[in-house]
Amino acid sequence: MKIWQLLEQTTVEGEAHDMRLYQRDDEFSIKTGYSELMNSRMHSSEDLLAELACRTLKQGQQSRVLVGGLGMGYTLAAALKHAPDDAEIVVSELVPAVVVWNRTHLSHLANHPLKDSRVHVIEGDVGALIRNKQQYFDVILLDVDNGPEGLTRQENSALYSAKGLKMARRALRPKGVLGVWSAFPEPRFTKKMNQANFQTEEVACRAHGQRGSKHMLWLGTRF
Repeated sequence: MKIWQLLEQTTVEGEAHDMRLYQRDDEFSIKTGYSELMNSRMHSSEDLLAELACRTLKQGQQSRVLVGGLGMGYTLAAALKHAPDDAEIVVSELVPAVVVWNRTHLSHLANHPLKDSRVHVIEGDVGALIRNKQQYFDVILLDVDNGPEGLTRQENSALYSAKGLKMARRALRPKGVLGVWSAFPEPRFTKKMNQANFQTEEVACRAHGQRGSKHMLWLGTRF
């Protein structure tokens, strides 16, 4: 078996460890410290998150979708696939190098989603973007870190707090959907979603088709 080759690394503001991009044959991995944040072979649950959250969007509505966290581009690619042709897709990514990697080393993985004319990239904190919007988005997809209880960056906890969920609800239009991805089940988060006045659906799924780790999705509809 070939060893992992380090392609790139970057510092992340406020973090003790660099973020590193590795390749082994046709497989890619992004890590920080000893934690793997994402792997190119495991994205079925991210695909499903976008598919389910975008299922109610219709052509002619000029829908707006926010993708929080670019990752390797799979969530964005799935949103483009399932959103109408006239939708606007905004991607918020905190780490500028991740955007660069998605335009270079990783671009082919999800069929070059950043080249789609519907996509607008914002380099910054998705939480700040959400705070500054009111009844603006039809779908918000949070694919940030490893989910509400799998944080490698503690600052991300604000997104999943009671206050963060209320801000996300405010940023959604009526009947808008908040989709949350997690590497781990967390029953308490369902209760937190309900308390923030979302009609919440839990979806258990696998990281890689019918195999791989068990992941959890939450779909919260603003009512």
